[in-house]
Amino acid sequence: MLDPKLLRANPEEIAEKLKIKGYELDVASFKSLEARRKQSDVETQSLRAERKAASKKIGQLVGSGMSVDEAKAEVNETLSKIDQQLGELETVASSIQLELDNWIMAIPNLPDAEVPAGADEDDNIEVSTYGEPKVFDFDVVDHVSLGESIGNELDFAAGAKLAGSRFAVMKGGIARLHRALAQFMLNTHVDQHGYTEVNVPVIVNADSLRGTGQLPKFEEDLFKLQGDRSFYLAPTAEVPVTNLYRDEIVDTLPLKFTAHTACFRSEAGSAGRDTRGMIRQHQFEKVELIHFSAPAESNNALEELTGHAEAILQALELPYRKVILCGGDLGFSARKTYDLEVWLPGQAKFREISSCSNTGDFQSRRMKARWKNPETGKNEYLHTLNGSGLAVGRTLVAVLENYQNADGSVTVPEVLKPYMGGLEKIS
Repeated sequence: MLDPKLLRANPEEIAEKLKIKGYELDVASFKSLEARRKQSDVETQSLRAERKAASKKIGQLVGSGMSVDEAKAEVNETLSKIDQQLGELETVASSIQLELDNWIMAIPNLPDAEVPAGADEDDNIEVSTYGEPKVFDFDVVDHVSLGESIGNELDFAAGAKLAGSRFAVMKGGIARLHRALAQFMLNTHVDQHGYTEVNVPVIVNADSLRGTGQLPKFEEDLFKLQGDRSFYLAPTAEVPVTNLYRDEIVDTLPLKFTAHTACFRSEAGSAGRDTRGMIRQHQFEKVELIHFSAPAESNNALEELTGHAEAILQALELPYRKVILCGGDLGFSARKTYDLEVWLPGQAKFREISSCSNTGDFQSRRMKARWKNPETGKNEYLHTLNGSGLAVGRTLVAVLENYQNADGSVTVPEVLKPYMGGLEKIS
């Protein structure tokens, strides 16, 4: 949520900055709402002052010769009328404020000054690369064909039978490899990068989704549970982990957490995209990285968090590139984002495997998550950051395709062998 004070101070400047995200801020609507809010405040304050003055009249009326009972009756009648008017006005004021709050909640975060202009992912700018795509001396296949050739251990037909399209069943060595990847990621982030591991619910309430920005704008992308309460399946562990500090004040920063969870997305806007394989599933798993940072340190925290995600790809010796997202591809809550894109031989292209974002105080304002600044002694909004470290299913795809052999087997990466009981190959 943007700082309302910034909007009030210069809505035209905010509108100009948001254009890089392709968002047109309706300045006229904002000014109209603000004018109504201000007028309501003026009228309310005027009535309250009138009520205060009226309550002091009893002494004046008694002094002018009226009896105490008569003075009280006259003043109480006046107060009753003012209270009725005040109640009606406060109801209107509350309605205007709610409308204004909802309107502001729908505005995306301001982009960082370093975010390049651009319309979509084709305009993202490459920052760095790691490794070289392997040159194979045989015709490579994608992870779907590999899964079928390895005893059908990656079974999309079974997933469709059990749940529907965009689901998969993993078995045997591939299921174990998937589990090994998650374990390796968690252990690396906890033991080497200093994260605290948390285990969180994958069912979240509406307040949690509003806190991180999924509601109200992106409800169609969520799986909502039926019942008399607003429960949803979490689209990412970013939601429950970031909300750990909703409505709280922390004394010490930074704080770093990692969590391995299942994630659920309806993929409402992706009809026809990535229908083959595991790239875009309704249910998938991620190891998430979350930072709570002091504002002055959040830019450095983004570099650190992104580096931790890169460390997993480097340990697995997977070629990848790092890009900074342009304004048109930048997420609703993000002010700056790096995407890590891993090389997939089966598609002969780089595909996103991690998205690492600094949201500034955008989420903390929505959540009322604050920290006590030791320099000022005041409670201030902290900064939140998040990133995949990594998406487990997509990492599995990358390992299968990059470590495939001519006979259809898959070599187990060196760092994963301790998690695979020493197994050298999946075949």
